[in-house]
Amino acid sequence: MDQPSRTPPRAPQNRTRRTPPLPPQAQGGSDGRNGPSGSRSGTVYRASGKGGGKAPRPVPPLVLALRRFPDPRLTGLGSGLFCAAAMFALACLDALLFGGSIVVYGVLFLLVSALTAMWVRRADLVAAPVAVPIGFAVGILPVADGSGGFGGQVMGLVTALAMHAGWLYGGTLVAGLVVTVRGIRHMARRAARRRALAQARAGSPGTPAQQVTSAPRPRRRTA
Repeated sequence: MDQPSRTPPRAPQNRTRRTPPLPPQAQGGSDGRNGPSGSRSGTVYRASGKGGGKAPRPVPPLVLALRRFPDPRLTGLGSGLFCAAAMFALACLDALLFGGSIVVYGVLFLLVSALTAMWVRRADLVAAPVAVPIGFAVGILPVADGSGGFGGQVMGLVTALAMHAGWLYGGTLVAGLVVTVRGIRHMARRAARRRALAQARAGSPGTPAQQVTSAPRPRRRTA
């Protein structure tokens, strides 16, 4: 007798749809070059200067050299003491090495004047042009040609100040220019901060509720 043939059971029509496999960049299981790696969770993209961002400008070597100098903050009294002590020490060194050359002393005074104006704090910027002439007068004592006695030293000091007043005015002018530039930069920064604060307070409003787009909900899979 012939046995009736049995037909295999049909597969259900409503099968669960299989989503296609994700690329390795989205899976996070591989880095695209060295094969799978469990420690990396995504693809690393390198930012290039050709796209959106601009390459940083090279810093001049003079600015780099100035940044290496110490940056103390002297008070008004401290700037005066620094200028006077520095000029007196340099005048003694000038008298020992160069025989009391006024030219060497004047060049060193210009440098000390610039440093005094750069190192004074912002609250005491006005004190730098006042402290510089005092430092010049104190430091010129070892260089001035004065005879023995207190009166002779005073006359030598007055004569040196009268004959070499050009260096005194030059150092005071250098200190005044440095202080002026620092003050202008400080005012510009304060104005920029105020504008940024005003824009932050009255600036961009919050995102409206109508424009907020929620993430799409996952579709339910039907068996």
